[in-house]
Amino acid sequence: MASAALEDELSCSICLNLYTEPVSLRCGHNFCRDCIVTALDTQEGSGVYSCPECREEDVERPTLEKNRKLCNIVDNFRSTQQKEESGEVLCTYCVDSSTAAVKTCQHCETSMCDKHLRAHNKTVDHVLVEPTSSFSSKKCPIHKKLLEYYCSEDAVCLCVSCCLVGKHKGHEMELLEEALEKKKVKLRNVLEKLTTIKETTEKKIQNLQDHEKKAGDEQKRVTALFEDMRRQLEVQEQRVLSEISRQVEEVSLSVTHLIKQLEIQKDELSRKIAHMDKLCNMTDPITVLQDQESDTGDQNLEESSVRDLDYVLISFMLHRSVTSLISNLSSIVAFHEQEVTDLLLDAKTANNFVALTENLKKASKSKTSQNRPKLPERFTKFYHVLSTKTFPSGRHYWEVEASDNGKWDVGICYPSIGRSSLGNDEKSWSFRMEDQNYSALHNSQIQKLNPGSVVQRLAIDLDYDGGRLSFYQLCNTIRHLHTFTTTFTEPLHAVFYVNEGAWVKLISPVFSVKQ
Repeated sequence: MASAALEDELSCSICLNLYTEPVSLRCGHNFCRDCIVTALDTQEGSGVYSCPECREEDVERPTLEKNRKLCNIVDNFRSTQQKEESGEVLCTYCVDSSTAAVKTCQHCETSMCDKHLRAHNKTVDHVLVEPTSSFSSKKCPIHKKLLEYYCSEDAVCLCVSCCLVGKHKGHEMELLEEALEKKKVKLRNVLEKLTTIKETTEKKIQNLQDHEKKAGDEQKRVTALFEDMRRQLEVQEQRVLSEISRQVEEVSLSVTHLIKQLEIQKDELSRKIAHMDKLCNMTDPITVLQDQESDTGDQNLEESSVRDLDYVLISFMLHRSVTSLISNLSSIVAFHEQEVTDLLLDAKTANNFVALTENLKKASKSKTSQNRPKLPERFTKFYHVLSTKTFPSGRHYWEVEASDNGKWDVGICYPSIGRSSLGNDEKSWSFRMEDQNYSALHNSQIQKLNPGSVVQRLAIDLDYDGGRLSFYQLCNTIRHLHTFTTTFTEPLHAVFYVNEGAWVKLISPVFSVKQ
């Protein structure tokens, strides 16, 4: 009680809080510096200044002097109050021993242990709260009565007097307990929303971290792939070079042997040449005619040849080496292929002015009707054609080639597209070329693109589960064109659109890959 009375004495009569930098007027009354400055500012121009508490007037603006002693008293009181609030609250009635309080009565401003609380409950019906030594926050700063009601219009807690008189009179009031429960319901709803947002944010962070880790793993995987390729190339190189070395050694031995034979043959020929030269210079006919060796001079000459390298065998080994290398690498290439299937156009869906090649790979705009039968799945208004294959899940990759003039679209759509124009609803996504102007379309939203060169070969990468559709330009340097991100909800078809002078052709099968 004494503490509450002291707090009243140390409170500013304007803001009703403990003094902050208290200053004194000539009349002796004290106020917070900011409070009295604001009050005097409102009196500016009226010709007179008055004390907000005693109304003593002065024609000149009062000089404000800091009350240092009061400032020190307030600082000490505030420090003591904070220590009391942070410390353990003791039972007011246990004077012989220090017993922790379990409840505080706001009305009596006393704290009680279990023993004294039971006695208190038998005699009075007061408001009990958690143990506290600070009662000012539980009371109305104006009427010094307990706060028991809540004004929902002004969002403040009030005492019974505030409800009956003053600016809150006539407002909708609630008991604090009722307002507390309503507030808790709102807080729980907000908490639930914030928790959901937090979980979503955590998932996004985790996804980004996973993407970062995946990118690092992809770098390591590609580095390991090329290291393995280099290793295997070195192995295959050694095999082929070893075979060539073996053949070179055999040829070398053959050449050495042949040289020796030819050297002997050369010496024999030199001897015979000298002998015949001698005969040619003789004048004795009997000696020349009876010489037997001259008659067999060319009979001992032998044909000789050198075996060449077996280039066919070397070529065969090179072919086997490359084939083996490709076979060995097939299990670790970028897309671990689960399935490679042919991608064909569905004639049952083709508009009658869309011509298809016999192999169902190419679509072009025809000037004459193809006179196909009427079918519910056929496009009748727009020059579209779907693929026979659908993509209900997984990741898929295929390539197309297109004309460099006219107007064409390449993309994907749901079977329930409703035969509307490609890219103009929520059920289709496309990459468009019109007179060498390029754009990406979905749900009638057009995004202009600038590839930098004519796009004639395209790669389409569909990640159904990841909700991504990407287009790439296949040229000397593969160039990313555009990526759609969404959540797919139906199986997807590949789809083409062709207009006058345009054609589009499938140039690869579909690679369905593991994630």
